[in-house]
Amino acid sequence: MTEGLQHRRVETGERYDVFHTDCLARDTVDHVTSRWGVWVLISLRRNDLRFFELRDSIRGISEKMLAQTLRVLVEDGLVWREVEPTTPPRVTYGLTGFGREVGEPLKELFDRITRRLSAGTD
Repeated sequence: MTEGLQHRRVETGERYDVFHTDCLARDTVDHVTSRWGVWVLISLRRNDLRFFELRDSIRGISEKMLAQTLRVLVEDGLVWREVEPTTPPRVTYGLTGFGREVGEPLKELFDRITRRLSAGTD
């Protein structure tokens, strides 16, 4: 909830400080690192997917949570959405350039964790 918060405009070259509630980047960081945001970005790293393909690729996510997560990631410019005017409408999602850039460290993190767990070491 952002009611009552005042967002200040950041001048070009000025650093963002995500630890302050008025930082413009904070919402995007929250969306990317949310429970489902991470998985959406990782799932879209290989292919553009339709809504139900994306839902099926992320086990445990409800349609409502997927729709909410996609909405904010589209608003943040991380994910694009294309609607084909068919009956029913065919909706496809994919990563923007910014989404690929932000998602790369998440993929690396996921790969490192998986390698570590696969090796069975502590």
